[in-house]
Amino acid sequence: MHRLAAAGLLLVCMRAPALAQTSDDARTQYPKVLQNSFVTINVGAIDQPFSQAVLQPGFHAASIEVPRIDVRVMLIGRELNRVLSAQASYMRPLNYVAFTSVRPGDADAHHVRVNFGAVTLKARAPLHGRLSAYGEGGLGFTSRTGFGLGDADVVTDAHYASALVGGGIEYRVSTSWDLTGGITLSPGHASVNQPRTIYSSGGFRYTVRPLPADRVEANRNAGFVFPRQIVQVEYSSGTGYAVNDFVSKKVPIFWGGHAQVDFGIAPHYERNVFHTRKVFGLDVGASAGFYKSRQNNDRFFTLSLYPLFRFTFLRARVADMYFAYSLAGPTYISKIVLDDLDTGRHFTFQDFMRIGWFAGAKRSVNVGVKINHYSNGNIFTQNAGVKIPLTFSVGYAF
Repeated sequence: MHRLAAAGLLLVCMRAPALAQTSDDARTQYPKVLQNSFVTINVGAIDQPFSQAVLQPGFHAASIEVPRIDVRVMLIGRELNRVLSAQASYMRPLNYVAFTSVRPGDADAHHVRVNFGAVTLKARAPLHGRLSAYGEGGLGFTSRTGFGLGDADVVTDAHYASALVGGGIEYRVSTSWDLTGGITLSPGHASVNQPRTIYSSGGFRYTVRPLPADRVEANRNAGFVFPRQIVQVEYSSGTGYAVNDFVSKKVPIFWGGHAQVDFGIAPHYERNVFHTRKVFGLDVGASAGFYKSRQNNDRFFTLSLYPLFRFTFLRARVADMYFAYSLAGPTYISKIVLDDLDTGRHFTFQDFMRIGWFAGAKRSVNVGVKINHYSNGNIFTQNAGVKIPLTFSVGYAF
């Protein structure tokens, strides 16, 4: 790590612009598939009337704490026309429900994790000026992870689909930015004693609009290299878990995991599909990982597709330095029990953070260091998570 810090300092001292892109480069305009797509982030209050009824017979909680703050994110949405949109969302409380002292001699607080996903259609109607109303409806998914004491279940796991409805108002700030507020209802399920959920929230939506031609041209001719394609090979040695713990516990910008990797090797391919003038680039990638767990030497492999957000924060004469973040890359994992821990299903997600460098006159040499994570985001009842520590990569960009 001292060598990496020294290299970073050297690059700061040698700061200079890189080489220009070719005149026929079309990557400074958003791809067609992204145009008129949107993401939404809402924060609000959740109403989940949990009671003693959710406990199995023979148990009674001294207290039930139901946190009220919740977050709902539209992971991806798309305007189908001026009125109708399709969207996929994920919702979870900031803190989970806690049942305390569920039997004599037990003084602990036990958490019940409930997470929600949904695929809905949203219809919007203008009210006045920039103000409009909307209604949404579709399929919701509820995933509840309960708990037990010894061999006895206290709150059982549950996973079910149901209708989801909602509505609210929106205020158009600009062509890309909207303020939103509304209410969403997810029905309960009597057979598993899951109560209904009402979520009231406010937030914002950002919609990707096509860039004007003059801006596309200016960004393309700005004089900075964004490599079109990258092939890499990564090696994970099983050391450096302190970094994972720091960014998942001390500074919570990433995720940890209970299953740990002791060895891994993974080839990657990444292709740039959009970039701004100097700093931001959007890539899509694919990878295949081959790993061995730390405790039981369980061997498994992964196959992933993923988006990559790259921020080139330093451009120098000999190299460019960047930070990359990849989120929710759909993944197949070959084993679901690792080190005697249940990670859920064969479908999961890949996330990683990387610091890297492009070096050479054509920025064709790529090196980096990253941490990695696999989990299903609690869309299934079991989600131990897989934690991969410091991973080093070398690659070729062209």
